[in-house]
Amino acid sequence: MSATDRIERLIAPTLDGMGYELVRVMLIGGKGRQTLQVMAERQDRAGMTVDDCADISRALSALLDVEDPLAGAYNLEVSSPGIDRPLTRRDDFARFAGFEAKVELSAPVAGRKRFRGRLKGIDGDTIAIETDDGETALPFGAVERAKLVLTDELVASAQKEGMK
Repeated sequence: MSATDRIERLIAPTLDGMGYELVRVMLIGGKGRQTLQVMAERQDRAGMTVDDCADISRALSALLDVEDPLAGAYNLEVSSPGIDRPLTRRDDFARFAGFEAKVELSAPVAGRKRFRGRLKGIDGDTIAIETDDGETALPFGAVERAKLVLTDELVASAQKEGMK
């Protein structure tokens, strides 16, 4: 199990209890001082505020100080996913169906690893995406990176729903 997987398992219950969902944990940097990035969103889907991030930072700092999951010094960085957010959970691919996304896979599908198109949703472990070449089925387990593409349609939807 990787360090980020261990940290996810450690902090997810705290975030859940505070009314947030964990979007992503990333560890950046090598030797020297690392940065632990924690991305979260509100369970009620309201926009994240600076106060939300500060509350999460205080709670996670205390937890991480006690559990000490990383060797050496690191900086904790807490943020919201933003409008052109990463897609990391199965629910993200269902929730943002209809919007344009970029998806990068660990193994090729139909001869390629990178796809850009309109998300059609997810069924079990299969993500459907409509590209210029037609609809393609992508295995969720092969997704290395995925994120929404910043479009006028996405911005309008975010403003309408208060998503930030």
